[in-house]
Amino acid sequence: MKTSSCKNRQRGFTLVELLVIMAVITILACMLLPAGSRDRARPHRIQCVNNLKQIGEADRVWEGGHGDKYPFNISKTNGGTIEFTAGAGEFRHFQVMSNELSTPKILICSAESDRMRRFAANFAAFGNSNLSYFIGLDVTETDPQGVLCGDRNLTNGTPIRNGILELTKNTPAGWTAELHNKVGNVLLSDGSVQQLSITGLRSAVANTGTFTNRLQMPILNP
Repeated sequence: MKTSSCKNRQRGFTLVELLVIMAVITILACMLLPAGSRDRARPHRIQCVNNLKQIGEADRVWEGGHGDKYPFNISKTNGGTIEFTAGAGEFRHFQVMSNELSTPKILICSAESDRMRRFAANFAAFGNSNLSYFIGLDVTETDPQGVLCGDRNLTNGTPIRNGILELTKNTPAGWTAELHNKVGNVLLSDGSVQQLSITGLRSAVANTGTFTNRLQMPILNP
């Protein structure tokens, strides 16, 4: 009788241990899954940073040949795109830099989640549906911390009007879950690319020294 009782107690203890082990494994799996998700997203962010760096280099070359001004600061008759700084014409700011950019493939993020957006075969067929980045219209050469370009998943909770999103200190900016899951990349006018959290984004906007930053977004409808 004593032997049977001991065996029963031993089996019960082993079952408890098994349940504890299963619980620990479940907890560890829950902890590791988000890290695995971040690891899968990392290549997209690296590629996106490289895209923006190339855009920054193209901007510098282009403005170097146009009086140190960006395309959106110059009229169409002088080779610029100032006439397209509203509505669905954002793609034209990149289109005029086709020689400097070489390929439209760097203008769309590899993490693009909008099924309407895709790589363009060439700049002749290029439009907002082939574009993942906004343009900062209030950037000047004298402001190295100006926000020149960045991921389109930027928002401040206000509607985009006529293709323009206005960022002010009274309407804090943030990132949506598109592209990089509530983080994003920004190209500054000094040519550097910043990988920013929501807090970092708000700090970057505040450091521009401009109360209102107008961002032209790659909207798909007029």
